[in-house]
Amino acid sequence: MIPSPASPDAFQIGPLAIPWYGVGYAVAIGFGAWLTARLAGRRGLDVAKIGDALFLVVIAGLIGARVYHVIDQWQLYKDDWSRIILPPYSGLALYGGVFGGMVGAFIYTRRHHEPFLRWADVAIPALFFGQAIARWGNYANQELYGPPTNLPWGIAIDCAHRVAAYLCPGDANLVAGQVPVPADAAFQPLFFYESSLTFLGGLLALYLLTRLATRLRDGDVLAFWLIWYGLVRATLETLRLSYDFTFFGVPVAMLLGLVASAAGLVLLVLNHRRPQPPPPPVVT
Repeated sequence: MIPSPASPDAFQIGPLAIPWYGVGYAVAIGFGAWLTARLAGRRGLDVAKIGDALFLVVIAGLIGARVYHVIDQWQLYKDDWSRIILPPYSGLALYGGVFGGMVGAFIYTRRHHEPFLRWADVAIPALFFGQAIARWGNYANQELYGPPTNLPWGIAIDCAHRVAAYLCPGDANLVAGQVPVPADAAFQPLFFYESSLTFLGGLLALYLLTRLATRLRDGDVLAFWLIWYGLVRATLETLRLSYDFTFFGVPVAMLLGLVASAAGLVLLVLNHRRPQPPPPPVVT
């Protein structure tokens, strides 16, 4: 069994605690901007636009991530709405962050008459790798885990971080007839599964953009992300319990994954049914 971090915080600056989740987001944004700049140049895009757009995309992404988290975990905020906007802040949702970031990118590209789909394509590898990095914040927070397991890579989850289905013996929230899960139980590391699969998706997206660039149409790599991540998320959600954000009893995160995959397939089909446009210049 692999132990979980004792604290979600990476380090302290005076009274301010810097969480690992925040460190992961910062690293993902920095690396993502560098990688997107490299790929944008290869696709004939103006690299200088990245610096201009980054602030809007990041702010829109953070707002989207926060809004989705609040909706998903509404029971934490319904009795005190001030916790949504007042510190200390905790909780960002990846779906909301991606959607918000894409909205910010769409607004910027429309305003500056830039090709949104081409920019989205060159940003997809960075998005994949950013997801892979940021998911390790879930490990520090002892969240995004599945059912108990005997596998050697199972992770320890403290009793204080257990969802209702896996409460420890003696927990005051146990209901009559519920079988507690031993305090020393190990759990499926869903964060690691998602991190690994999104990292693999990033490698495949890089291959598409660097080895098959002349065969691509704008939006193909975005369609690949929608299909790949949608299926990954929908599959892994089957191993989670204790959902608050559901639709007719089905976790919304799972539904969004399936919708994303379907949207990716539609985009791919429509992309290749229209007349072939002139390919963008590829700089080697």
